[in-house]
Amino acid sequence: MKVFTSQLLGFFLFFFFYHRQAWAHYKFVVKEVPYTRLCSTKNILTVNGQFPGPTLYVHRGDTIVVDVYNGGKYNITIHWHGVTQPRNPWTDGPEYITQCPIQPGAKFRQKIILTTEEGTLWWHAHSDWTRATVHGAMIIYPKWGTTYPFPKPDAEISIILGDWWKQDIKKVLDELLLFGGEGNYSDAFTINGQPGDLYPCSKQDTFRLKVERGLTYLLRIINSAVQDMLFFAIADHNVTVVGSDASYLKPFKRSFIVISPGQTIDVLLEANQNPNHYYMAAKSYTVAAEGVFDNTTTTAIVEYSGNYTPSSLPVFPYLPYYNNTLASVNFTASLRSLADKEHPIDVPMEINTHLFYTLSMNTFPCPNKSCAGPNGTRLLASVNNISFVNPEFDILEAYYYCIPGVFGIRFPDFPLLFYDFTAEYYPLNFEIPTRGTEVKILDYNSTVELVFQGTNLLLGSDHPMHLHGFSFYVVGVGLGNFDNEKDPLTYNLVDPPLQNTIIVPVDGWLTIRFKANNPGVWYLHCHFDRHMVWGMDAVFIVKNGKSPEAKLPPPPNDMPPCYYKAVPITSKVANSLGPDICPIHVEIK
Repeated sequence: MKVFTSQLLGFFLFFFFYHRQAWAHYKFVVKEVPYTRLCSTKNILTVNGQFPGPTLYVHRGDTIVVDVYNGGKYNITIHWHGVTQPRNPWTDGPEYITQCPIQPGAKFRQKIILTTEEGTLWWHAHSDWTRATVHGAMIIYPKWGTTYPFPKPDAEISIILGDWWKQDIKKVLDELLLFGGEGNYSDAFTINGQPGDLYPCSKQDTFRLKVERGLTYLLRIINSAVQDMLFFAIADHNVTVVGSDASYLKPFKRSFIVISPGQTIDVLLEANQNPNHYYMAAKSYTVAAEGVFDNTTTTAIVEYSGNYTPSSLPVFPYLPYYNNTLASVNFTASLRSLADKEHPIDVPMEINTHLFYTLSMNTFPCPNKSCAGPNGTRLLASVNNISFVNPEFDILEAYYYCIPGVFGIRFPDFPLLFYDFTAEYYPLNFEIPTRGTEVKILDYNSTVELVFQGTNLLLGSDHPMHLHGFSFYVVGVGLGNFDNEKDPLTYNLVDPPLQNTIIVPVDGWLTIRFKANNPGVWYLHCHFDRHMVWGMDAVFIVKNGKSPEAKLPPPPNDMPPCYYKAVPITSKVANSLGPDICPIHVEIK
């Protein structure tokens, strides 16, 4: 009997540990379904019919598999925002950067490899502007047997901030690209897919968060908005910020937060007020002129349990004025990594690759001044005055197979011209960028310091910059022109926050550091989708290292096909490019 019991216990232990190690498997079916908002109904693209889409629940260090079926009418890709995907750019997702799109009726199995990420991330479409409705949360719990570095909350809730257009989102993008102007802005912001009380035909579906006095709630806040940074607050409640971009922070209290598109922020909400109904609200933070952005406010209701008579109207929170740049910069500057024994940091101290990237709004001449930008021009954006042009064949496969003619390798480390980047006036020719598909090659294991410098060309703007394939340390931020002698003295190298998306302030600078230890092709772009399609993008190619564990593996067998008349390249020609440019030298059959 003892032997049988031991065998049975062994079987259950094997079964438990085997399934703990097995990859979780999800199925995403992309399809159009009708949704009603703001008094009208339209078809929107969704995953599994849900808006927002399904939440992925994983643990630190897990690997999961998602089968993506494209049941829609248009091409699609899915990106796992903030997941570093070590040696796995093949399923990172950005269209024509690491893959060609999944065509209607096709399927692509995507492997998502988690390493040190812990907290809140999200996934979203990365083709055109389909992420407006194709997105969802990714909750990454601590490793089995460990817990949070703060008292365990009584409940956890995802708060996805988004936006809504009455017009079809594809038509919004098509018109922007056709006419060359700013395009239409959204008609509403949303909290968990609902606009809230202040919009027509919306009150009955306002999202409600029911809380019990004396309990603590972990709010996992995600900004999925296509174009807008947002101020967010809850009336009469401070929140304690404890994490951002799946990395823990030294806790600090705030009456409001600012969150950029692509960013996630985890906060603790203590239900410590008198029982009542309280608004949580979000509105745009922007330096645009009034009348040219979505100046509406989305709301949800924090509703205390118990027997009481609530106020006739929920209490409304204080939110900073829409263009309060100092409020935004001060919040970003408050982020500090936990940096303790259980959560160490590894900031590169010896830098061997220095980069300086200007972020600019630009114009480009149109024939007969026929476009909708200033003086009949077309609006563009640039990094180091290069406005990125998406190729017709993905850069990753072109790199892996040494296919010529898809990209160049001369992206500049510094702008070709240094000037007063925050001046009020410039020569008109400064506004015209070079257009092209250039990449920056990084040596494996190089240590990179990248200074982003916002410029006031055409119109200064904040820029939420997102880097695929890496998290980076934000070691410095300031307003005005970066001073190479003075500003590095202010760097925080002790406990800088570890981010994947960060706001570069208007007419200001921000410095990041990271170690280029992830071979492959990785996208860097502004997470304002309008700026991204205008060309505020760059691409890093990280070369292979020497060991097998530092080399890019072959692509999966079911990579979506590309259709591009590229000339095959022989191994002899590939070798002439230099062994450091192509990871392998093969002849394309």
